[in-house]
Amino acid sequence: MPADLAVIGLGPYGLPLAQAAVAAGVPTIGYRTGPEAGSLSPAELRRMLSGGFRPTTDPAELGRVRTAVICAPTPRSADGGLDLSQLETAASTLAAHLRPHTTVILESPVYPGTTEEFLRPLLEEGSGLRAGRDFHLAYSPSRVDPGNRDVTPATTPKVIGGLTPACTESAAAFYARLTDKAVRARGLREAETVQLLETNYRHVNIALVNEMAVLCNDLGVDLWDVIRCAETKPFGFQAFRPGPGVGGHSVPQDMTAGGGGRGLRMVELAQEVNHRMPGYVVQRAATLLNEHGKSARGARVLLLGVTYKPDLADLQGTPAQEIALRLRELGASVSYHDPYVPSWSVLDHPVPRADSLYEAAADADLTILLQQHRTYDLQGLSVKAQLLLDTRGAAPTGAAHRL
Repeated sequence: MPADLAVIGLGPYGLPLAQAAVAAGVPTIGYRTGPEAGSLSPAELRRMLSGGFRPTTDPAELGRVRTAVICAPTPRSADGGLDLSQLETAASTLAAHLRPHTTVILESPVYPGTTEEFLRPLLEEGSGLRAGRDFHLAYSPSRVDPGNRDVTPATTPKVIGGLTPACTESAAAFYARLTDKAVRARGLREAETVQLLETNYRHVNIALVNEMAVLCNDLGVDLWDVIRCAETKPFGFQAFRPGPGVGGHSVPQDMTAGGGGRGLRMVELAQEVNHRMPGYVVQRAATLLNEHGKSARGARVLLLGVTYKPDLADLQGTPAQEIALRLRELGASVSYHDPYVPSWSVLDHPVPRADSLYEAAADADLTILLQQHRTYDLQGLSVKAQLLLDTRGAAPTGAAHRL
């Protein structure tokens, strides 16, 4: 066989899997399902190609592998649910070339029941084969933390749930080549619900601390000091930190839109809280300007770090988009600086990029830190900036106004 593994979908879930497989010595082909957001530096691509990775546009090659992992993006749809169109395309393409004894694994974020009720019929009808008898079918939630240098695929346990016990074991045998530990779920739905719980856990806890940020500002309490103290508790507490909003590829799922199940009220409330944060940042910005004798209209506002996560060139779901838009609606003149984003537009209107960070901060009426990239010298920046609003609690204490 020309490859052991086919990764279908080379976006935020597929590319990390392909990288991990190549690093583990697994000959891998990559097949795109659409305009995906994943990206590699030239050096990373060279390492993958030299390690046996081969991108392909020939769907026939999907039928020549032992394992096919579908990592198609499932973004939010117009009705608030998950858009499964790329998953459907990937499944149909694979089904036309699926051979007996292949192990098919889904890693895309989906609602519980999707693998069996949506993916399985597509594969069986398109191939004429039967899952659990002619080929193995399993689900494994993607556990990717972009930019985290302390966590690697090899040290991250993989949860696996199969249609049958044999399906689970076949998928576990594959992941054993990539990770130190495989965790077997009881079945497909349990594995899918692990993804649901992990994703919603993040969003709910971020919402809680975002609400605490608003409350503490009203009370005149230093939330960042509260978190510093609270995280010393050795049990029952995990520290989350507020921010200008929640971005990224991980979509919270309340199960009410397209999930076919009972809604999760806590998740719905968390989304409401987190969606309000960009507006709250703009409100705080306008208040700060007013307190210093300036109006938002005509004010020069510099946004620092417009990606959704530090040290990544990824704008997916970034709250900077809405913040820039709202500031413009108030009449502010908005510019930005980000070492990872050479050009940036909001609703097709280009945002001026500052070439010199310190000069731009000194010239701006207000500088808003939205993302704490490692390259930013926040101590030096706090000296240069006329007025600094830190939405990440990253600047030295007393050097900036904090969220």
